[in-house]
Amino acid sequence: MNQRIDSTAASALCVGLNATILGIGLSRFAYTPLIPALSEQGWFLPALASYLGAANLIGYLIGALTAHQLSEWLGAKRTILTAMGLVTASFVLCASPAAFGWFAFWRFIAGMAGAILMVVGPSLALQYTNARNRPVVATMIFMGIGLGILLSASLMPYLLSLGLSTTWLALGGLSLCAAALGGLGLKRLPARAMPHTTDTAQSRSPLPSAVWLIVIAYGFDAAGFIPHTIFWVDYLTRELAIGRDAALLQWATLGAGAMLGPVIASRLVKFGGWQRALLSAYLLKTLAIVIPVASHSQLWLSLSSFLVGAMIPGIVSLTSGYLAEIVGVQQHKQVWGLATAGFAVVQALSGMAMSAFYDQSGSYAPQFPLAAGLMALGMLAIGFSRHVSAVPHDAAKPDLANQNPAIETPKTQNLVHPGNAQLQPTQPSTRPTTPQTMEDQ
Repeated sequence: MNQRIDSTAASALCVGLNATILGIGLSRFAYTPLIPALSEQGWFLPALASYLGAANLIGYLIGALTAHQLSEWLGAKRTILTAMGLVTASFVLCASPAAFGWFAFWRFIAGMAGAILMVVGPSLALQYTNARNRPVVATMIFMGIGLGILLSASLMPYLLSLGLSTTWLALGGLSLCAAALGGLGLKRLPARAMPHTTDTAQSRSPLPSAVWLIVIAYGFDAAGFIPHTIFWVDYLTRELAIGRDAALLQWATLGAGAMLGPVIASRLVKFGGWQRALLSAYLLKTLAIVIPVASHSQLWLSLSSFLVGAMIPGIVSLTSGYLAEIVGVQQHKQVWGLATAGFAVVQALSGMAMSAFYDQSGSYAPQFPLAAGLMALGMLAIGFSRHVSAVPHDAAKPDLANQNPAIETPKTQNLVHPGNAQLQPTQPSTRPTTPQTMEDQ
């Protein structure tokens, strides 16, 4: 990780990192510590504040499903800039008390724009990164998720002491800074041709059973992380009564874990291969989610925050890598798009269902064992995938001394989720190639 990167790769990293900071770190996760303040200061009832979080997830679903076609129509660069502008506007335009519908609309827009950034930003960045620099860039891009959480969590105690309006405007200012840096990176990216290959025969082949098991498991992951990523700060502040500042510290701990998640994932793959690494990640996340059921001590809550944070981007990377190992690089875009769409659907439905459950029960506590149970079902699906996959897992431990766990050739564009998508290494192709200009991307 100490190798130097060239100027083009540095610009690509700037684009991808700021896309993930805005796409997940701010557009979604900056709202989580605001939920208790919105109810405490009388802007919304607690149940309505949680529904605003669910509106963001529905927007994320729409963005994930439309991002690829939108980028084909507008061009990737214009799509990224537009989405960055919408995330910034979503904070600024919520700086004054208003009707629930107004806030729900802008939380929806923030979710949709965030998904577009997560799909298009990292994919574009990796296409402009050469093979030597791609492992470093691919890892650092997804640290933006944790960086966004850390930025918002570190500033939140001070900002909330100044009032909610100031907090919304400050988050808009942070978003504007990230958008400006991302725009600068886009401006510095050169226009150049990239080779492009297709394999229509392989894309028409039926998907292996293992792929469907992994997609199902990824859906369980989407439901399992809802309590920690939407309700965690509100649960700690109001139900456990640990205090707002202590709850925000836990949120910052989750962000620190998210920054280190891709690095942890790469180590897991190096020592156990893709399937065992993914299975281990599901086990770690399951245990971390259930910790608040067993103990409310600061030490155990901190461990829960860190491990869940780490496994958010970690499971994304490992899922992408394991799918590519099973179907190959040429078909990876198809199955990764399927997994991303499935994740977004389950995430949106789970967010709405858990918000409604809280509205009825008045407590977040039952959601943690439920989420852990869903993660355990996902772990079972990953375990079964080993027995139906034709991949010789024991003989397929990649050498990750110099590469990230989920890196793909720039020949294949990926749909990317929360955090989604690192790209996978490929073997040199013997198929004819045709140049594809990057000018409009």
